[in-house]
Amino acid sequence: MLKEDPTLRNFNELFSTYRNRFILFAYSYVGNREAAEDIVMDSFLCYWEKRSDLAHTSNIPGYIFTMIAHRCLNYLKHKLHAEKVHSQISSRQSRVMKLNISSLEACDPQELFGRELETLVTETLQKLPELTRTVFIKSKFSDKTYKEIGKDLNLTEKSVEHHLVKAVKYLKESLKDYFPALLLLSFIH
Repeated sequence: MLKEDPTLRNFNELFSTYRNRFILFAYSYVGNREAAEDIVMDSFLCYWEKRSDLAHTSNIPGYIFTMIAHRCLNYLKHKLHAEKVHSQISSRQSRVMKLNISSLEACDPQELFGRELETLVTETLQKLPELTRTVFIKSKFSDKTYKEIGKDLNLTEKSVEHHLVKAVKYLKESLKDYFPALLLLSFIH
C-alpha cells in the first residue's frame, strides 16, 4: 500500500477548507464567477509550485489570500484598461460616424456633378470647330431659333441644323460616361 504524502494531504485539506471562501472573496471583487475560480485555482497552483520555498511560512492561507487579492487587482486593472480602450474606440467610431453623417447631409450631388460636368462640357465645346461651337452656344445657351442663328451667322437653317447635330453627337460621345449621373440629376430636380 502506498503511503500518502503529508504535504499533499495538507494541501488537499487547505484546498477543501478555503477554496469556496476564496472564490467568494474573488467573486465579490471581479464580479465574474469563472474569473474568480481561475484566480483562486491559479493562486493555489502557484502556492503548490512554491511550497518547498514557503515551508517556513506560518500563515499559508494568508499567503494564498494575498496572492488572490493581487490577482484580483491585476484582473480589475486589466479590465479597466480594456474598457477604457473600448470606450476610446467606440468614441472614435462615433465621431467618424457623425462626421460621415454630417458630410453626407451637406453633400449636394447636383453641385458636385454639376461643376464637373460644366467643366467637361466647356472643355468639349472648346474642341469643336469654331462655327459649330458658335451655333451650339447660340442655340442652347442663348435660346435662339435656327432662323435667328442662320441670320446672325449668314447660314441656312439646314446648315444650322447640321452644326447642331454635329455638336450634340460630339458631346454625347465625350459625355457618355456621365449619362448615368445626368439621368440621376434629372430625377433629383
